[in-house]
Amino acid sequence: MKALILNSGLGHRMGVLTSEHPKCMTEISAHETILSRQLKLLSDAGISEVVITTGYFDDVLVNYCKSLNLSIHYTFINNPIYDKTNYIYSIYCARGALDDDILLMHGDLVFEASVLEDIIACPESCMKVSSTIPLPEKDFKAVVHNGAVEAVGIEFFNDAIEAQALYKLNKYDWRVWLDRIIKFCESDDEKQRKCYAEVALNQVTAECHIKAFDVKDRLCTEIDTPEDLAVVKAKLAEVENRTVYMCFSTDIIHSGHIAIIKKAARLGKLIVGVLSDEAVISYKRFPLVPCAERINLFSNISSVYKVVEQKSLSYKENLEEFHPTYVVHGDDWVTGFQKPIRDEVVSVLATYGGRLVEFPYSSDVKYDEMEGRARLELSLPDVRRGRLKKALAMKGLVTAIEAHSGITGLIAEKAVVHQDGKSYQFDAMWISSLCDSTAKGKPDIELVDMTSRFRTIDDIMEVTTKPIIFDGDTGGMTEHFVYTVKSLERMGVSMVIIEDKCGLKKNSLFGNDVVQTQDTIENFSAKIAAGKKAQKSRDFMICARVESLILEQGMDDALTRASAFVKAGADAIMIHSRKKDPSEIFEFVEKFRADDSATPIVVVPTSFNSVTEDEFKKRGVNVVIYANQLTRSGFPAMQNAAKMILENHRAKECDATLMSIKDIITLIPEE
Repeated sequence: MKALILNSGLGHRMGVLTSEHPKCMTEISAHETILSRQLKLLSDAGISEVVITTGYFDDVLVNYCKSLNLSIHYTFINNPIYDKTNYIYSIYCARGALDDDILLMHGDLVFEASVLEDIIACPESCMKVSSTIPLPEKDFKAVVHNGAVEAVGIEFFNDAIEAQALYKLNKYDWRVWLDRIIKFCESDDEKQRKCYAEVALNQVTAECHIKAFDVKDRLCTEIDTPEDLAVVKAKLAEVENRTVYMCFSTDIIHSGHIAIIKKAARLGKLIVGVLSDEAVISYKRFPLVPCAERINLFSNISSVYKVVEQKSLSYKENLEEFHPTYVVHGDDWVTGFQKPIRDEVVSVLATYGGRLVEFPYSSDVKYDEMEGRARLELSLPDVRRGRLKKALAMKGLVTAIEAHSGITGLIAEKAVVHQDGKSYQFDAMWISSLCDSTAKGKPDIELVDMTSRFRTIDDIMEVTTKPIIFDGDTGGMTEHFVYTVKSLERMGVSMVIIEDKCGLKKNSLFGNDVVQTQDTIENFSAKIAAGKKAQKSRDFMICARVESLILEQGMDDALTRASAFVKAGADAIMIHSRKKDPSEIFEFVEKFRADDSATPIVVVPTSFNSVTEDEFKKRGVNVVIYANQLTRSGFPAMQNAAKMILENHRAKECDATLMSIKDIITLIPEE
C-alpha cells in the first residue's frame, strides 16, 4: 500500500502562516507540523512508500520531508500548473506512481492515530465520515446509502454526513476512480482540471464500492484557516493528554508485546499495569521474574509512560485511581473465564466515559515455544526447589494436593477451575507415604524404602513443574535423615515433613487406637538440627510435624514442642488433628501466632474438611495439604468398573463412567 498526500494547494486562507512554506508545514504543536505528524503516523502504521504532490515552495517541502529522518521512501510529484488547477490535476500528474492500493489524504488533514489505523485495517475501500459532527456549510459531505458512499461534495445535504478526504482504496476501486480522473484531465474542458477529484468519483461510485467509515468524535479534520488551527491545537492537546491502560502478566517480553504496546501508545500516554506475583501464580504459572523486576522491564520500554502494580486480576482498583481514557486488551476475553473481568472493566469505564479497545488476539507458535521453555526452566531442580518458599512469600497461603505417580502428578499440575474471572489451581504436590505405599499395595509402616520413594519423585518430576512437599514419616534415624535431606534437596524437592514419633510408624489417623510413641523434644530437635546442617541451599525447608493433638497429649505439649522445634531450625510447623471439629487446630494456630508470627504453619484438613482456605489464611495458616483425595477417589471408581464388567460379562456398561483414552493421552506431554 502507498500513501498519496496532496500538497499542491496554495493555502491562501491561512494568511501570513503560509507566506514562507506550504500549509502542510504549519505548526500544530511545539514539536510537530501537520505533515510531520501525518508522516510519523504513516511510518508507525507500517506505510513506507509515500507519494507527495507539490506546488509552490516545492524545494522547501522536499527538503523538509527528508530532514525528518523517517523510514519512508518518498516520491515527489510537482504539479507545474498548481496555481491554475485543483488537486485532481495533481493526482493526474502522479498517476504513474499510483499502481497499488492507495491511502489518499489531503495535506492539511489532522487525525489521531487510531483513525488512521482503523482506516488502514478496513478490508474494504473506505472514506472517513462522522455521524456525530454537524453538517458543515462549505466543506465535504458524503451521501451515504446502506453504508456506502454514493456522492461526495460540498453541495450535498440530504442523506449526507460530514466527511473528510481520507480514503483507503483497494487497487480495483482506485483504478476505476483514477481512470475517470485521467479522462477528466485529458478532456478539452478546462473546468474538469479545476474541479474536485470527487466530481469524477461521483460518476463511478456505482462501479466501485467505498464504505462510509464512521469515526464519530475522534479527531480527523482539515485546517483551512487560523481559526481552524486554534481549534485543532486544542483538540490535539486533549488527545495527547489521554491515558491508556494495559495489564500484563508476562515475564517474557517478545516482539508481539512490543507491537501491541506501540499500538496502544498511539492512543495516548500508556500506563502499564503489571500483575502482582500472587495474581500471576493463581492465574497461569509461577513467574520466572518477580513483580519488581517485571515493573523495571516495562519501565524501560520507550512507548510506556508509567508502570504500576495491579494487585489482582480485577482492573477496578487501578481504573478508579487513574481513570484512563482507554483500556486496551485482546479480544480473547470476550468469551471464556475472563469475561466477568471484562464485564467489570466495561462497567467501571462507563462510570466516567472511558472506552474499551480490543485488538484481535493472535497466537504464534514461536511464543508457545517460549512458554514451553519457561515451563521447562521451572521444572529444573534448582528452580523448582525454591518456588515453595517464594510462593509462600507471594501468596501467604499455598495449597498442595497428593500425587503418587506420574499421571496423578499431571492431574495435580493441570487441574484448574475458572470462577468469577479468576483461575484456581494447586501450588504444589504432596508425595504422601500413605498414598505411595497404597499405590504399591503395601501397608503404611515405612515398609517402602527411600530408594523406591525417590523413584516416585523422579516419575512425578519428569512430567511436572510444581514444587514438591515430601512426606518423610519420622525421618528415621538421625544419621539416615541427614542423607535423606541431601538427596531430596539435590532432586529439587522443596520441603520434607517429618513427624515427632519414633519406632514402627503407624498412620496418625489411628491416634491412640494403636501403640504410637512420641519422640522426646531433645531427640527430635537434634534430628531437625542435623538435617538443617546437612542441607546446602537456603531454599530447602524442613517442617516439623507435631503429633501431640493426635496422641491426646494436650495443647500445652503441642505448643511447647512447636516452639522447641522452631528453635532447633525447623522452617515450618505442621499441626495435625483427627477431630472433625477444627477448634483445637484454630486454638493452636492462635496461641502459636501470639508468640511467632513468621514461621509457616501447615495443616492437613482430612478430618476437619469443612474449613475453607480463606478461613485458614485469615487465622494464620500458610500451607493446606489435601493429603489423600486423589488416591481415595480412584479406588471406588476402579472397584465399580471391575464389578460392572463382572456383572455384565462385557465392558459396554461401564464405558459411560470412564474417561476416554484420548482424554487421558492429552494429559501426557509429548516431550
